[in-house]
Amino acid sequence: MATVTTPDVSGSGHGPASRLSRGWYMDRSIQILIAMLLGALVGYLRPQSADALKPLGDLFIKLVRMLVAPIIFCTVVHGIASVGEAKRVGRVALKALIYFEIVTTIGLVLAIILVNVWAPGAAMHVDPLTLTDSGVKAPAKTIGFAQFLLTLVPGSAVGAFADGEVIPVLFFSLMFAFGLLALGPKGKPLVDGIHTVAQVLFKMIGFVMWIAPIGAFGAIAFTVGKFGLATLLSLGKLVGEFYFCCALFVAIVLAPIAWAAGINIFRLIRYFAAELMIVAGTSSGESVFPSVLAKLRRLGVEESVVGLVLPAGYSFNHDGTCLYWATVSVFLAQALGIHLSIGQQLALLATMLFTSKGGAGVAGSAIVILTTTISASGVIPAASVGLILGVHVLLSSAFVPVNVLGNSLATIVIGRMERAVDVPVLQAGLRNGPDDEAQRAEI
Repeated sequence: MATVTTPDVSGSGHGPASRLSRGWYMDRSIQILIAMLLGALVGYLRPQSADALKPLGDLFIKLVRMLVAPIIFCTVVHGIASVGEAKRVGRVALKALIYFEIVTTIGLVLAIILVNVWAPGAAMHVDPLTLTDSGVKAPAKTIGFAQFLLTLVPGSAVGAFADGEVIPVLFFSLMFAFGLLALGPKGKPLVDGIHTVAQVLFKMIGFVMWIAPIGAFGAIAFTVGKFGLATLLSLGKLVGEFYFCCALFVAIVLAPIAWAAGINIFRLIRYFAAELMIVAGTSSGESVFPSVLAKLRRLGVEESVVGLVLPAGYSFNHDGTCLYWATVSVFLAQALGIHLSIGQQLALLATMLFTSKGGAGVAGSAIVILTTTISASGVIPAASVGLILGVHVLLSSAFVPVNVLGNSLATIVIGRMERAVDVPVLQAGLRNGPDDEAQRAEI
């Protein structure tokens, strides 16, 4: 069996035995959990320190984002160039896009059904005349299909990396990879060089991950200190309903998909526990992209599949965010006493399927796309978004982990479809956890 050479970026030790000998406190997941609990405590006891602690989380996110674009480029280019078959790349991309659309549509339908049954906003009776500008501006024009196509292509090769948006970087990487593929054997030295650069980048991410607990501490402390427990309690029914919706989506949508692919969903969650806790604290899926990519490689998924499906998922597969858009849109209508017919809700669903792709390359765009969607509906006033601004961070702490889990599962599923997964390595990695798998990868 070939040795997987992707570096360990989890920074969490080398297996249960090693973890016990070194102490439980050396486990990265435990460190992040403790940091989040301490951050919540500090934010509650010293809310005045919220703004001072926010840079800790922002710094961690910026350090990771600095490396995301070059890692996508190296992974996509090396993966495709190593395959040596353009037809297979197109087949993988098509399967991934179909999978994304099916799962996100199921998520939207589930969220709309649940929010109608639960009706968290029905008892609020907010007067629309009392609404003020929410501070979130919808774009002057709804992004059309032609404009969306233009966003795929970066203004320049350098601009794609400077802006750090996933879609333009992915587009340039694909173009470069196919060009390199066309060179044939002449491009082999460059392919090897790109692979070496990728190894260096993953080593850098390994260094950055050591401060992940500090970043999680600062992000959670800021959230609790800034918004307080009173905000959570005032909109507690919405928050409770949405958390239940996310859990239900994992249980009745992602879990059966995982089972069909021969994966235990609980083991998959445990395997990515550190990454899921990080994004719950930072509300940034990008902050764990390199780590998730490396862990998927160590699970035996071929680089050509990981390098294409995972970046595409970050752009087109927003399972958790779609749950958020559907839930909050109907919640706002309920809070304002606006009755949405079945037809209006289906139209809203169709709009979300499109606008989710239009904002795919915009980091942190969930609240903006929400405003765009309800503005396009012509029924719900855009100013009503201000009602949920106080709990948006709490909601994102649920939907961003679902995004990460959904994209991780999607990559494995597409890999299984393509027979591009080393199944014994996959099962052993999920059974033993990331620490044991990292140890085997280093032997």
